[in-house]
Amino acid sequence: MTAKEKMERIVKLLDRKKASNIQVLKVSDLTILADYFIICSAPSTTQVKALADSVEEEMDLAKEPLLKKEGKQGLNWILMDYGDVICHIFYQETRDFYALEKLWSDAQEIELSEILGSAVSDEE
Repeated sequence: MTAKEKMERIVKLLDRKKASNIQVLKVSDLTILADYFIICSAPSTTQVKALADSVEEEMDLAKEPLLKKEGKQGLNWILMDYGDVICHIFYQETRDFYALEKLWSDAQEIELSEILGSAVSDEE
């Protein structure tokens, strides 16, 4: 599976599972860490865990190995490393504090309506 296919699969799942404020940053020109960062929020630590569990299950079904997972204990920020795609699932206040989008402001933001269809642009 390509990095773009992984990213799209995770984004679609997060959208179905009601993650909020999903953003995708293409960072391949800025770092060797990954090609894409997926950043999303959840209103509770319970939903942070549920979203992370869903992503892990979905990617296991796709036979995509999880290389590293961090932050499960506190449930304020879970990072899931799939090599060329890194998924950050935040409790909303933690996301506001760390502001990864500002840290990586030079990255290209991917338009989600291209991935999720017109429903995203209708909601904005």
